[in-house]
Amino acid sequence: MVIANDDELVKLKEIGRICANAIQVMAAAMEPGMTTLELDQIGRKVLEDSGARSAPEFCYQFPGATCISINEEIAHGIPGPRVIRAGDLINIDVSAEKDGFFADTGASFTMPPVRPKIERLCRDGKRALWIGLNQVKSGEPLAKIGTAVGAFAQKNRYTLVANLASHGVGRSLHEEPAELSTWPDPSEKRMMTEGLVFTVEPFLSLGATWAEGGDDAWTLYADPKAPTVQYEHTVVATRNGPVVLTLPDGRA
Repeated sequence: MVIANDDELVKLKEIGRICANAIQVMAAAMEPGMTTLELDQIGRKVLEDSGARSAPEFCYQFPGATCISINEEIAHGIPGPRVIRAGDLINIDVSAEKDGFFADTGASFTMPPVRPKIERLCRDGKRALWIGLNQVKSGEPLAKIGTAVGAFAQKNRYTLVANLASHGVGRSLHEEPAELSTWPDPSEKRMMTEGLVFTVEPFLSLGATWAEGGDDAWTLYADPKAPTVQYEHTVVATRNGPVVLTLPDGRA
């Protein structure tokens, strides 16, 4: 999607804020002994109370309102009976639609006590996201995002999962530009145009380079098996840099 007017930007900011609020409320509610289904129901209520609907459920018949992935699961985890335990690494990914506009955001969290290297991984996952976001500017190559994130990962001895890409979003959950690499990709020749809406979502890992499917049709696992985090924002490219859409109340 390319934003055509201020009204579209306002509506994108609204659905972005709703998705960000859902993650914030879910993260605050997490505690050991809670199931991922119980956590998902909290996120569902935030969306529904705001007049939004779950995008993966609406678009793809995903069996949940949000994606919740724990430890070895790195993306698209199905909410269910799995119990959150002390020491877990939990990723929450929320995407939703309202008034025909979509936004997508995600973040990883820890349930204490957690090893220092996992805390560092989370800290650096956030840094990797913002390094990518800081490359966003209309007229610049999309490849700058993956190049910058890749340099950060290499310098700090992390790996990047190279088959979970960023993507266009706005009028649908996944649209052009499709498959935006958040790792160095010499084949990426596209440019960021003024008003282009897309996600930035690097998957930073302590060793994984790929996401593999499992027993169900959705959940993806780190390969090789290693702790992995994802942080994601929906953003608009402008001549002045990025406009981040997925900020919670009080952060706009």
